[in-house]
Amino acid sequence: MATEIDFKALTAHAKENGFIYQSSEIYDGLAAAYDYGPNGVLLKNNLKEYWWRSMVQLNDNIVGIDAAIFMHPKTWKASGHVDAFNDPLIDNKDSKKRFRADVLIEDYMDKIEGKINKEIAKAQKRFGDDFDEAQFRATNPNVQRYTREYDEVATRLATAMTDGDMAGLKQIIEDLGISEPDTGSKNWTDVRQFNLMFSTQLGNIAGEEGKLYLRPETAQGIFVNFTNVQKTTRQKLPFGIAQIGKAFRNEIVARQFIFRMREFEQMEMQFFVQPGSQKDWYEKWKEARLKWHLALHPQEKLRFHDHDNLAHYADAAVDIQFEFPFGFKELEGIHSRTDFDLGAHQELSGKKMQYFDPETKESYVPYVVETSIGADRLFLATLTHALREEQVPGQDDPNNTRTVLALHPAIAPVKAAIMPLKRNDDRLVGMAKEIFNDLRFRFEVQYDDTGSIGKLYRRQDAVGTPFCITVDFDSLEDGTVTVRDRDTLEQVRVKKEDLAGLIGPKVDMGNLLRSAQ
Repeated sequence: MATEIDFKALTAHAKENGFIYQSSEIYDGLAAAYDYGPNGVLLKNNLKEYWWRSMVQLNDNIVGIDAAIFMHPKTWKASGHVDAFNDPLIDNKDSKKRFRADVLIEDYMDKIEGKINKEIAKAQKRFGDDFDEAQFRATNPNVQRYTREYDEVATRLATAMTDGDMAGLKQIIEDLGISEPDTGSKNWTDVRQFNLMFSTQLGNIAGEEGKLYLRPETAQGIFVNFTNVQKTTRQKLPFGIAQIGKAFRNEIVARQFIFRMREFEQMEMQFFVQPGSQKDWYEKWKEARLKWHLALHPQEKLRFHDHDNLAHYADAAVDIQFEFPFGFKELEGIHSRTDFDLGAHQELSGKKMQYFDPETKESYVPYVVETSIGADRLFLATLTHALREEQVPGQDDPNNTRTVLALHPAIAPVKAAIMPLKRNDDRLVGMAKEIFNDLRFRFEVQYDDTGSIGKLYRRQDAVGTPFCITVDFDSLEDGTVTVRDRDTLEQVRVKKEDLAGLIGPKVDMGNLLRSAQ
């Protein structure tokens, strides 16, 4: 029986096993900034490869770019970021701590949802297989009361956010009696807008003329290159442009490990379509993106959540949420952005951002459907789902447990670990290193002889290595080695020259890509 590890243990595991380190730790760290360690960078790169190949390699009408982080400051004027890229900030006068007003309200809503789920869990336990959740939700007085309260708060929050009503947000906080999480103080300042963009200066030019911004999203690099890409690739609508890159936001409260950081990595695809067809493509990309996630994560961990308040550029928006240890939160967003971005850049730049349709013989500004996922959030979701404590398969002793990172073999940082049975035997070490040096040309492998075989197995389980290869004394006689499967613990003897043929197909990214189609 496997059990998920709690969030505190997950963050500790990430550091101890070389996945995530606190940035600048020797100087007591920098808040909301993290470094990816040796195993972390391999896992993250594999996740990015999975996204890139499924988005670009497997779609004839999607191409990739890598735009600069620095862009002309007018880019952010046209996109609306200079004037409207704000979060509602509120301070507690007693604790002197700063919060996002909308997040305080959302946390209150999460508590209401928790009460609903608690009522449902109790009923499930009471009625067992006869339990009808839909009927229970529709008839139970407590659930109905909590649901009405949740909906009322959600409606008030959406209205205030859409209208930019800072006073309205504070009123909601006061009406709900929301207190500072650590101290319980309800002594709040007024809510005010806080722009999230980091700015710097171009060379030695001071003032507004020399101001540059670290990009707060990667999408604008795609939009300003729309005509360049369309002409050089000769793509016809509909077609998409994909990009993976860093973005920067001066978050008021960056928290929950790598879930919300000030420097993060986005994987975005902007899909350009004929005006009027955007709703159909929006639904198609919703379905395609959910299927992509289901190849990595189980259905019960994922759900759609429609936006209650739309961004100024969108006519439809939905999040694919993942159940993190702190609740269901956004993992990926799918947005129908209309023609806002291309139209705004066309107006401010004076350059045409249009497409000539050879079928209708008309020129028009395309509409856009966006898919946007945070690479760091995907990394955290993957760790959350894969990391577990379990009783060792095939063992009766309930105390015989192991920590295992049950990653899909295609995204595991290391595909196979090669180890000699004894590290002080030159013959065993020599054969193990020979196998290591052969397999490293085919996929990521690791040589390890820094402990007993049992300890080495547990170490590789903890970092998600799907296969362990042990060279023992029989290997010297018959050229066979023991291959241990991480998940089943099954051990088979294989000729050393057959290792690549056995392991290669099982760790091939193609298996994962096919399951996502």
